[in-house]
Amino acid sequence: MKIGSFFLTIVTFISFFFSSFPGLFKSTSTAEINVDTSHSGDIIPNVVDNINLWHMGTTFHNVQRNEENDVFEFVKYVQLMQCTGGTPDRDLFIDPYDTSTLTDYKFEPLIENCRGILSLGAKPHLKLGGVPLKFTSGYEMGGFGMNVYPPDDFNAYYGYIKAIAEALVEEFGLEEVKSWRFGVMTEYENRDWFMANSGLPEDSAVAYCKLYDYTVQALLDVIGEDVFVGAHSMTVTEGLWDEEIFIRHVAEGTNYANGKKGSHICFLSASFYDSTPGEFTSGYTLPETISYLKTKAEKYGLTDLIFGIDEGRILVGKSSGSISDELNNRTVGYTWQAAYDARIFTQTILAGADYFSSWNFLTNGNLDGYPIISYHVARNMAKFEGMKILSADTMQLRTSPKVEIGNLVGVDPETGKYLAMVYNFKNDLEYKGKADVTVNIPAENGKKYKVTQYLVNDDCNFFDEWQEDRVKYNITDDCFTWSPDDPMLDTTTTLSDPKAIEIYRTELRDRYIECARLTPTSFEATAEEGNLTLDVMLEAGNVVFFEIEEI
Repeated sequence: MKIGSFFLTIVTFISFFFSSFPGLFKSTSTAEINVDTSHSGDIIPNVVDNINLWHMGTTFHNVQRNEENDVFEFVKYVQLMQCTGGTPDRDLFIDPYDTSTLTDYKFEPLIENCRGILSLGAKPHLKLGGVPLKFTSGYEMGGFGMNVYPPDDFNAYYGYIKAIAEALVEEFGLEEVKSWRFGVMTEYENRDWFMANSGLPEDSAVAYCKLYDYTVQALLDVIGEDVFVGAHSMTVTEGLWDEEIFIRHVAEGTNYANGKKGSHICFLSASFYDSTPGEFTSGYTLPETISYLKTKAEKYGLTDLIFGIDEGRILVGKSSGSISDELNNRTVGYTWQAAYDARIFTQTILAGADYFSSWNFLTNGNLDGYPIISYHVARNMAKFEGMKILSADTMQLRTSPKVEIGNLVGVDPETGKYLAMVYNFKNDLEYKGKADVTVNIPAENGKKYKVTQYLVNDDCNFFDEWQEDRVKYNITDDCFTWSPDDPMLDTTTTLSDPKAIEIYRTELRDRYIECARLTPTSFEATAEEGNLTLDVMLEAGNVVFFEIEEI
């Protein structure tokens, strides 16, 4: 045999062997997590207590909680984006185009949605600042289909916001409305949302500072100094102008509405989007995004604000539907998303932010449908609320490149209960590596503990079955409007082909409901050699939560 033919045969054999037995060569990382219980840190917030809604419509009219999969067990605030203006169906007027009157108010849609949110046990977070069409001569619709220009007369706009605040107080009472949150605009330095008529950065910064001041003044004049209000920027990527201009203005600038120094503000928030699975954002990381806002606020003496992420996750999928590759829910359905979520929620907490607002946790929104994989992560992350964070060093004894074995550990200062979370993440949907993880918590020898384990993996996710069924029933990418990687199968923005919808609803959906259930397991563990030791093997993208109570 010639040497060339021999090597070709060897290469062919190796290729066949690896493709035939891929499981033999899946890498396994090994990590040891050592918890320090000698002192505790900051109190952990409920990082998942916000959701955002693109268009309120009649979403929360006459609603009921989903008894089996109740998102509102952990969601406390519902952000209604641009809920007071910017398009004909968002402007709260009888006739949005009639410029002969600026007071033909129609506040019922907003009031009904607020009533519905309250009935669910949550509070409204109202994003004001969208400028009604009739307030702007020569209005222009921007990249999100909203009027991007400021009002011609800020006093007229002030009157509108004041009337809204008065209607809310009359309907729900002053003390109730004081417990709500308000924002002024979405991504205020994004030219697709808002800019001056000139389009110039410096003019746009001034226009937004005016819009903020007049909006807040209207709220102050009705609700009082206790009103909770703030502003949402992009920050993760560069906008039309620098957020520092606004932060400096509210701290020490001349208020455009009342002529005094500074403006009332309670929070600063940002957006955070990665590009696609496998591709992080080209802008700031999540910790850098939060740090930028905190650092600028502290620079100008704003030391009592809270910080958050008002929208985010992942912009586009790996595959495209008939119209777009955008992700309807800004998440993918694969179990990989579980570790992604655990990672960004942990980063949010460690960066000192209060919340990361999500879009949806069920297959048909937040009121209807069954759980997507993100629901199980969020529901368990919420259990950390009120605990104190514990330092937990991860020793990755053996790991593949760019694999992250991350953790979050907390302790209840009153009961001594521990909660520990560990995830196995790599920014690659094709990642198949396992993680052999040991968690050590110092404990007196012989002490017994009840451990409840919630393992978020393919066994509580319907999406792996869905991928198999897509092949079986020939449900191709063109059966979707947006990316087929999105898990919201009960919406036509995701699954849109009538035949595919019929197959899903009549033959598959009931089975997927069962596939999406997370069943915990419990066991007893005894401390030995000075530690309570917990071992777990995490498949790629898996997340585990341990609830640990002394018996």
